[in-house]
Amino acid sequence: MALSGTVLKTSSVFRRCLFQPHITGPVSLHVRTVYERDYRRPGQAPDRRWPWQKIRFDFSKGVDGVKKHFGLLKAEFMERWTGPEGRPLVVHMLEQTRVLWEFRGPESLSHWVVTSDREIGGRSEAYVKLGRNNSTCMLYGSLCSAPPRDGETRYSGYCTMRSKQSQASFDRKKHFDWSSFNTLYLRIRGDGRPWMVNVSAETYFSHQRDDMYSYFLYTRGGPYWQDVKIPFSKFFLSSRGRVQDDQHPLWLDKVNTIGFTLGDKADGPFQLEIDFIAVCNDRAHTEEFAYELYKRNPEV
Repeated sequence: MALSGTVLKTSSVFRRCLFQPHITGPVSLHVRTVYERDYRRPGQAPDRRWPWQKIRFDFSKGVDGVKKHFGLLKAEFMERWTGPEGRPLVVHMLEQTRVLWEFRGPESLSHWVVTSDREIGGRSEAYVKLGRNNSTCMLYGSLCSAPPRDGETRYSGYCTMRSKQSQASFDRKKHFDWSSFNTLYLRIRGDGRPWMVNVSAETYFSHQRDDMYSYFLYTRGGPYWQDVKIPFSKFFLSSRGRVQDDQHPLWLDKVNTIGFTLGDKADGPFQLEIDFIAVCNDRAHTEEFAYELYKRNPEV
């Protein structure tokens, strides 16, 4: 009885100390706040505005958005009425090569985003412009592998050009269907540097959003154009710059973006000129996947 009374008395004192902090002083408890600030890069000034101050309330912008999305919805219905992806069924079945991106005017550059390590405080610079006669894409700049002096970043030195995510009506993702093709076809002219071609596809789980399929692109340099064909079976899976042990083929029916990355740690200027980006169906290529597929539970 004495022991049980002591336990009850001790628990009563603990409850009073927890819910009445004026008795023994304030109690420090870790409580997760409802509003958390976004990630701020080193050296960037903090944004002290309230969440509602970042929203732009514009009636005319809303009306323009409604017109835009209903126009996209109408285009989707018309494409399905004509055939797959707006092409007649006969053309879709007999198509051997499909040009995805051509650079024939300033509006063609609006579908691409150019980034570099300047976003994290680096010194690399990357720009994009139209080439000679406004018929090609010229990606140029300067690469610097020196990391920023912020005490946090250890590695630096990259430049990337990546296509924007295609949008359907009402901000839905629009995917490319390359299931009828097995090879990526490029016409480029570089300066001898090695590049990395990155293809991202739609994933099933949220933790796979950083998955990327990559393969090497070696440029010869010089004044002559270079036709490059890379089978999709050669692309390997990586996540956040690390090659994964568990490899599996690329989902060609749900491709989101394609990009080019330079990070060869050779400081200095660079240049890559692109004529077009296409996909083709190479009948001579029969390989499904170039890397081993391990079974976790092999059949006995």
